[in-house]
Amino acid sequence: MKELSQRRAISAMPVAGSYRSIDFVLSNMSNSRIQKVAVFTQYNSGSLNEHLNSSKWWDFGRKQGGLYVLTPTVTSDNSNWYRGTADAIYQNLDFLKKSHEPYVVIASGDCVYKMDFNKVLEYHIDKKADITVVCKEMDPGVNMDRYGTIKMNEDCRIEEFEEKPLVAKTNTVSCGIYVIRRRQLIEMVEHCAEEDRYDFVRDILIRHKDIKRIYGYKVKDYWRNIASVEDYFGTNMDFLNPEVRNYFFREYPDIYSKVDDLPPAKYNVGAHIKNSLISSGCIVNGVVENSVVFKKGYIGNNCTIKNSVILNDVYIGDNTHIENCIVESCSTIRANSYLVGEEGIKIVVERDERYVI
Repeated sequence: MKELSQRRAISAMPVAGSYRSIDFVLSNMSNSRIQKVAVFTQYNSGSLNEHLNSSKWWDFGRKQGGLYVLTPTVTSDNSNWYRGTADAIYQNLDFLKKSHEPYVVIASGDCVYKMDFNKVLEYHIDKKADITVVCKEMDPGVNMDRYGTIKMNEDCRIEEFEEKPLVAKTNTVSCGIYVIRRRQLIEMVEHCAEEDRYDFVRDILIRHKDIKRIYGYKVKDYWRNIASVEDYFGTNMDFLNPEVRNYFFREYPDIYSKVDDLPPAKYNVGAHIKNSLISSGCIVNGVVENSVVFKKGYIGNNCTIKNSVILNDVYIGDNTHIENCIVESCSTIRANSYLVGEEGIKIVVERDERYVI
């Protein structure tokens, strides 16, 4: 994610004008009636922790269960940061052992999708699987070298699993979502720790694919991972498509997020908006086309914004032209600037001079 991940965790990346990436997985869990959720945070977690400071937005403010934010903790036995998903689970094994739920859903926070985890669980039980991996067939031409690819037989049992292959043998990728029985997860994670292994994919899925019954659950609806600049930009551009917007925000179940008390967007004389998302708290004086403008943005007079993503609290001075760019949060773009991504997407990070004393 280049400069975009220097200020925040990828799970806290703004998406679709008013949301964060982690909102989608938390909403899916809430809509699936999962009552107890633990979030493992580590890298640049300040923004993410602030976003999660109240669990009520996702209906996790409850007497039984709730939302738990678990960070690496120094103990007499361990002082490591999380070295992988399996290691993160091992360092918080007491949380699993004290829980009473029979099954565990493991999901990454950097994907945009809708899913009923109850259907995955029903499939998991029906197949008598040890582990179920949610997967998706990608469109031809998609770069596969940053995904885990899987190959299944006719019964959807996983026969091959490759992590980030240089040459992919299949276009079916793992979505980073797993269902497994809680007691079995504890046993497998403890076994990994004994051998000083800490990666969930390499040390559990790949090592046990011939021993355990590991099945794939295919999803056909919208799913996208935002762990690269191109995919992040493309995901936000997808929300300019009315079908995608309706799927996420008008069809049941809903997607929830922390709500800021901001006024609606204001369009002054001279503003011209075409096929764009303008979030609450924005003031627009110029032209915005095929772009997503996040909360509290200000666009000056005679400005032209095309095919760009403007993150939160950005001030854009008069007579500025921005095209094919992602403008980082709290940036101040001086008047008469000309910013164009000519070879791909350009990331713009400017010092916020409005608050300099």
